[in-house]
Amino acid sequence: MAIEIKAPTFPESVADGTVATWHKKPGDAVKRDDLIVDIETDKVVLEVLAEADGVLAEIVKNEGDTVLSGELLGKLGAAGAAVAAAPAAAAPVAAAAAAPAAGDDDAILSPAARKIAEEGGIDPNSISGTGKGGRVTKEDAVAAVAAKKAAPAPVAKPAAPAAEAPVFATGARVEKRVPMTRLRAKVAERLVEAQSTMAMLTTFNEVDMTEVMALRSKYKDLFEKTHNGVRLGFMSFFVKASVEALKRFPAVNASIDGTDIVYHGYQDIGVAVSSDRGLVVPVLRNAELMSLAEVEGGIATFGKKAKEGKLSIEEMTGGTFTITNGGTFGSMMSTPIVNPPQAAILGMHNILQRPMAVNGQVVIRPMMYLALSYDHRLIDGKEAVSFLVTIKNLLEDPARLLLDI
Repeated sequence: MAIEIKAPTFPESVADGTVATWHKKPGDAVKRDDLIVDIETDKVVLEVLAEADGVLAEIVKNEGDTVLSGELLGKLGAAGAAVAAAPAAAAPVAAAAAAPAAGDDDAILSPAARKIAEEGGIDPNSISGTGKGGRVTKEDAVAAVAAKKAAPAPVAKPAAPAAEAPVFATGARVEKRVPMTRLRAKVAERLVEAQSTMAMLTTFNEVDMTEVMALRSKYKDLFEKTHNGVRLGFMSFFVKASVEALKRFPAVNASIDGTDIVYHGYQDIGVAVSSDRGLVVPVLRNAELMSLAEVEGGIATFGKKAKEGKLSIEEMTGGTFTITNGGTFGSMMSTPIVNPPQAAILGMHNILQRPMAVNGQVVIRPMMYLALSYDHRLIDGKEAVSFLVTIKNLLEDPARLLLDI
């Protein structure tokens, strides 16, 4: 009896998906929990695994097709079952007639040949028999094992990222057209939506990172040892400073729903991380309850999952405020775009040694520009500026984060 291969059940935030890659073709043997097909949504790539051992009997949805939640993708048949549209169906009738009956292994394979084949790591049924009636002899098995050992080992090629740009020869006037990934298309849609529906403004400030850098330098080794290998970075300070500022300015943590303003009594912080598919924003739930170590550990886990394509839809959904760090790529200043329905986003940038006037003296300090883009329909300029100044003050005197002042 055929087993239906269905698309995963999508959450309400995901309308549909696209068949990205079939990892098996009709006729291929499949083991339970083998990866069969990838479904790409506008948030993540979902893996569909085999529910049982068998053979991929039929593909209903081809690569590039749009699928809905729970929709039929293909069918998995029992081992040895007929395969729909399998290339083997085109084999000459004469060859099929000459082949021994399927499953009658004893009639085509001698015990000695079977033993040699299994010890040599070769499927006995893949050996061509030269004996009477197509029987596989001991000599056939020995020759097959020797051929396998003589064959050069295949060289694995690393998979190219989905968004990798083509490389052209200098002076060549050629073009290459590729379809947008669903993630890239969704990002483009949301960016246009944000700019066309929001009254978006950006305010800037700069923060002296001297104290945070000194604190990190002093305790990073002890921090890593105490918290089982979790490294102390800068992002946890920005997350904790943002949480405190959001508590003081709840409008920055709010969102607009129709004609209503929704104020959130929690701080779910989205942290932008890079992946092969582009920039993704997993969410730290209830960041107000997390320690610095928990924040750093959560971000490290998100980063690893993003590189492996293992982020779940739940980890990518929601968020009341977002932090993005263009400084990791060398950005000095930018105007980040708010992620609807959120009302604001904080942009971090690279740290540069710059001359600053401190107490009437010119000194060299590690400085970072901060940018806060916000929805002016919900947040007044005074609130936005005060919010950013609060983050600046907390970072320049990080003891305030511990003392809650």
